[in-house]
Amino acid sequence: MTDREFDVVLYGATGFVGKLTAEHLAAHAPDGASIALAGRSATKLEALRSSLPERAREWPLIVADAGDPAALSSLARRTTAVATTVGPYLSYGTPLVEACAENGTHYADLTGEVLFMRRTADKLHDVAAASGARIVHACGFDSIPSDLGVLLLHELAGDDALTDTTLAVTEVRGGLSGGTFASMKHTLAEVASDPDAGRILADPYALSPARELEPDRAKPGWAPERDLRGVAHDADLDAWLAPFIMAPSNTRVVRRTNALLDWSFGRSFRYREVMAFRGVTAPLAAAGLTAGLAGFVGLMSLSPTRSLIDRVLPEPGEGPSEKTRQNGRFRIEIVSRTESGRRLRAIVAAKGDPGYAATAVMLGQSVLSLALDGDQLPKRAGVLTPATAIGVPLVERLRTHGFTFTAADA
Repeated sequence: MTDREFDVVLYGATGFVGKLTAEHLAAHAPDGASIALAGRSATKLEALRSSLPERAREWPLIVADAGDPAALSSLARRTTAVATTVGPYLSYGTPLVEACAENGTHYADLTGEVLFMRRTADKLHDVAAASGARIVHACGFDSIPSDLGVLLLHELAGDDALTDTTLAVTEVRGGLSGGTFASMKHTLAEVASDPDAGRILADPYALSPARELEPDRAKPGWAPERDLRGVAHDADLDAWLAPFIMAPSNTRVVRRTNALLDWSFGRSFRYREVMAFRGVTAPLAAAGLTAGLAGFVGLMSLSPTRSLIDRVLPEPGEGPSEKTRQNGRFRIEIVSRTESGRRLRAIVAAKGDPGYAATAVMLGQSVLSLALDGDQLPKRAGVLTPATAIGVPLVERLRTHGFTFTAADA
């Protein structure tokens, strides 16, 4: 793709996370990188560009509506890689990802929408593999810490396969935007109108490229994997556990990674994600979070109460304040056992609101890696995951931006 006009096009640049990503690229893209900003409003794009540092003031602008396939195809043909923040992806994402898959353009987004990822994988994996495009979903807090953290444990273990693996969020501070809630509402509406959607979301291997080879079908007696729904104690973590709201998306991404790697994590790899609490009040904290999360999901699932909640939730395009973003942080521990009995532990952590400040860094560095790292990347194309499309080069990039990624024997 050396004949492409741009290295990177940032689509949805004027949205909440789009602006943060544009600011990150303006500050940290290497000299000589060719970057364009794209969206549906020329006026908003011009205003954004004028607010960026001087080195970004000449970045070209591309006007393209999310519902205009011809404009999006033209955009895709002009660039090596696209990063998009335009969601909910179920509603607005398909034309752009199709354009990238068909035109051999690498693609990164922030979706945590399992239904969207499943549909693009079913429809576009072979198309992208043939064109050479790397289509990479979940390049933010969904699901880079999960996917790359487990990848590091796998590399540490070598030929010693991973078995029981738990990701525990031990610290998280940040806010939620209107876009996050909009994605939740669209998914709930899809489930209400399509029984198959509910079955897909309930399937722990919903994103597998070879569902019949997953262990619940290929290994007689395999106990089904389930997301944690209640309170539990874990001896390896020495913590009380509660459900993690992003687990139903992240776990499916990590299991897709294992399948795309021909189950190199292990044929008996079991994976879950949780919130973890320690200390005297840990059982009460875990119980309180579990009850609150169950109540929120229940209210969001009912149309009358959902309309009431809408009145107090932020609108799309809104998000946490700059102070909240700067004061945010997250810390994740991933513990795993191997077939030989080794105990491994990975730490993934960063400063900055995980869903916004940190996510803008993750998305920005993902698309830069897709565009610029060339021969360092794994030799595969299709609808992939962060670990299978980029992997260790992205770990190294994020480390240079203050992220912690470690893995060691426990």
